[in-house]
Amino acid sequence: MNKITGKISAIMAILVLFSPSIKAQAAETQSAVTAITGPDAVDNQLNSDQEVKPGFFDANLLKVWDEWKGKIADRTGLSFGIDYNALGFAATESLGEDTSASGVFRVFGTWNLIGRGTNNTGGIVFKFENRHAYTDFAPNEFGTQLGYAGLLNVVFSDQGWRTTHLHWRQVFNNGRGFAYAGFLDTTDYVDAYVLASPWTGFSNLAFETGSGTIGGLPDGALGIMVGGFVSDKIYAAASIADANAESNDIGGGFDTFFNDFETFKSLEIGWTSSQPALYLVNNVHVSLWQIDEHESAETLDGWGVVFSASGVVGDQWMPFIRGGWAEDGGSFYEAALALGFGYQPKDSNDLLGVGLHWSRPNESTLGTNLEDQFTGEVFYRLQVIDKFALTPSIQLLVDPALNPDENVIAVFGLRARVAF
Repeated sequence: MNKITGKISAIMAILVLFSPSIKAQAAETQSAVTAITGPDAVDNQLNSDQEVKPGFFDANLLKVWDEWKGKIADRTGLSFGIDYNALGFAATESLGEDTSASGVFRVFGTWNLIGRGTNNTGGIVFKFENRHAYTDFAPNEFGTQLGYAGLLNVVFSDQGWRTTHLHWRQVFNNGRGFAYAGFLDTTDYVDAYVLASPWTGFSNLAFETGSGTIGGLPDGALGIMVGGFVSDKIYAAASIADANAESNDIGGGFDTFFNDFETFKSLEIGWTSSQPALYLVNNVHVSLWQIDEHESAETLDGWGVVFSASGVVGDQWMPFIRGGWAEDGGSFYEAALALGFGYQPKDSNDLLGVGLHWSRPNESTLGTNLEDQFTGEVFYRLQVIDKFALTPSIQLLVDPALNPDENVIAVFGLRARVAF
């Protein structure tokens, strides 16, 4: 215990050195769709991008473009966005490559076809992406080059064209409930909180969905999800999705779902002090998950539980504590605990995030006799101008489980996002 406490203290001391002064994000939501789902859900991303974000330089170069998109949405019900994202890493030590970089082009949107002008809308949600590496190893696989048990980033890969979302979304009960049916991204609604976005928040999986203890987490997966508020402050969401999903071959999803029927299932129950901006304001939830054994990934069936508690203090600070436990299922960690905070300066769209993470590697996934691993991350998202942000970061990998010869590896990152 003294060893663990000492290492956590050491990480915190180093991270504080990289913690410049940083207003917890807040956004009004229109229905349970934007309340229960996470920041990367298409509705939430569209809402965020539609807001004018004064940056370090006060310039809105796309005002005419935004007004034109608004007219399209008013006339047809079609709202869409385009962005380009890039991420680069450089590590102080490595078993192989010590740099990694990748880019992602995305087109996403919603097309409300029924119920427009009411609280009970129905329509299509879509997101198409091209993920491409600039280096031999993309950031999502860079951890293997360092001997790190986990993912330094989840989404920046070299997969090429893919379909992340293509489903029908139906809002019902006067906006208090909603259902998805089609090709889903399970990270939209499982264990969501505001800093969980690998595009705009923490980069490392340790501070995102499940804190690394959920196996599978398919996207572009054929499935169904239903969620909503059962009272003013309590919500629930349940889902089932294809565990063998291949987002770059969604046509094959019909075959794997109906013939193999190896699935990922989730159930989440949560409490919030207010329905608007659920994942931002005083939210506590518990999520249960189960995944079947599936041969294509050579993983065992498994299950687990994760928890999350986050809130806003003084309109600017957003502390959180999160963690989970897993029994097999292909997760990176058998047990994990993460804590930290976000901070946003007053009258600013910049955001600082600081997080600490402890994990026990999952033996059925990574092998036996591995030591506990510690991770720290600090990022500062700088809103340069409206629609363009830069995010420098540093990750500290302490006692990387698959590289016992190294005590600490520092990974410096730079992420950029431009939205249209």
